[in-house]
Order: sequence, then structure tokens, then C-alpha cells
Amino acid sequence: MSESNKAVIYIKLFVTAILWGGTFIAGRVVARDVGPFSAAFFRFAIASIFLLIITYKVEKKLPPVRKGQVIPLILLGMTGVFSYNVFFFKGLKLVHAGRASVIIASNPVFIALFASYFFKEKLSLIKFAGIIISVTGAIVVISRGNPIEILKGNVGLGEFFVFCCVMSWVAYSLIGKAVMKDLSALVSVSYSSVVGAVGLFIPAYLEGMAQDFFHYSKIEWSGIFYLGFFGTVLGFVWYYEGIKAIGATKASQFINFVPISAVVLAFFLLAEPITSSLVIGTLMVCAGVYLTNSTYVRKGI
Repeated sequence: MSESNKAVIYIKLFVTAILWGGTFIAGRVVARDVGPFSAAFFRFAIASIFLLIITYKVEKKLPPVRKGQVIPLILLGMTGVFSYNVFFFKGLKLVHAGRASVIIASNPVFIALFASYFFKEKLSLIKFAGIIISVTGAIVVISRGNPIEILKGNVGLGEFFVFCCVMSWVAYSLIGKAVMKDLSALVSVSYSSVVGAVGLFIPAYLEGMAQDFFHYSKIEWSGIFYLGFFGTVLGFVWYYEGIKAIGATKASQFINFVPISAVVLAFFLLAEPITSSLVIGTLMVCAGVYLTNSTYVRKGI
């Protein structure tokens, strides 16, 4: 790969991190007046349309689903799309966007921890240290710098919902790792997106989606489109372009910019405060994720 092409890939990966950071801003705006089921449905209805078009262009068809893949795809859709996004919007209605982004940034760490348990993946000393540092950073953010509050049960409902996002994504990732070996990442995401959107339709309808449809403001529709296209479709395509070009290890390092970009964007666009506990927690989570996914860790050092 030429240096110019590599530079383009790096720029795309960096912009992807910014786009993903922006999903917390858009989600915060949308969650104020749009119900969680409705917001999640519209996000993935939009994403599904674009993902299916891209899948068709890349695969030259929509690959058929074998009988043994039906249940796994349903599980993927109900964890990574349905439950994750319902908790995402519920959480962002109550929690600042920057704070939520740092909690969710601990995803890779919990995935590594559970993968070591369920799939017996090697957990090196450096990787274990990364897990401890990242989880500690998340605790600092969740407790606003006073971890004792967690032991007292004084953590807010919003933080609880956001942490449920993490657990939903862990389940999605582990299910995908275990059973989706015969489908490409693009196909898996596209089909699970459709499953999640279909699953969200009825609760969204019962929530009043049809009645509220024409009452959403332009900024709310802009936020929903941003989440569906830029945050889901474009972010996914560019991220996996990066994985294909420079490898998963290098590409994954750009995820560290997500909470940082979210905190900065939330400060400028939503006037959210940047507290010392948020800064410390963000740095610890990013450092932990870096150690968990570093090249040295992959070599087992």
C-alpha cells in the first residue's frame, strides 16, 4: 500500500472515531423528546436500508441465510441492536453524553475479559493490567470520582442503563465470535440490523411512534439520520476498510479517540462540564483499552 493510500485510511479511521463520538451528542439530543424504542427503530430502519444496498453491491447479491444461522442472527439483532440501543437512548436521557461515552468505551475490555472465560483466550499480564486500569477508570466516571458511592448503591439509573449497553454489546460480540464464522462482518451487521429494526417496530409503535412521527423537530430528525447513516453505516464501512488495509490491531487503536471526541464535542455543542473525574476516567479507560489491544498483548507478552 502506498503512503498516500495509507494516509487516507488513517484519516478515515480518525474521522470514524469522531463520528462515533458524535453519536453520543446526537443520541443525547434525540433522547430528550423521542422515545427510546422509536429512536432506536428509526436509527436502524435508516441504517438497514443503506447496509443492505452496500451488501448487495459488495457481495453482488444478498447472501441467503442457512437454517443454522437464523437463531444466531436473531440473537445478534436483539442484543447489539435492540437492547443496546434501547438502553443507549434511555441512558442518554439521564446522563451527559461525555460521561456515557467513557462508560461505553470500556466495551473492548469487558469483551476481552469474557472471551478469556468463555473461549479460553490467553489473558496476559499486560492485558490483565489494561482491564484493571480501564474498569477502574469507568468506575471513576460512573461514581463521579467517589467509588464509595457505588458500594452505597448511589449510582444513578442513567449510569445503570449505559452500563447495560456495555453488557449488551459484550453479548453481541461474543455471540458473533462464536457462531457467525460463515458470514462476513458486513453481512452479519446488515442482517442483524434488519432483525433489530423489525424487533423494535412493535414496541416503537406502542410507544406512539406513528402519532409522534410528524411532530419531531428538524434537529431530532437530523440526529436520527446522523445516528443511522454517519454513526452506523459510514462508521462501520470505514472502520472495516481500515481493518482490511492495516489490520485489526492498528485500526482498533483509533477507538481510543471516541470518548475523547465525545467529551470535547459535548463540551462545545451541549455545554456539558468537563470535570476532573471525567478527565481522569477518560484517560484511564483509553490507557486500559490500549493495553488490552496493543501489539505486545497480541504477542502474549
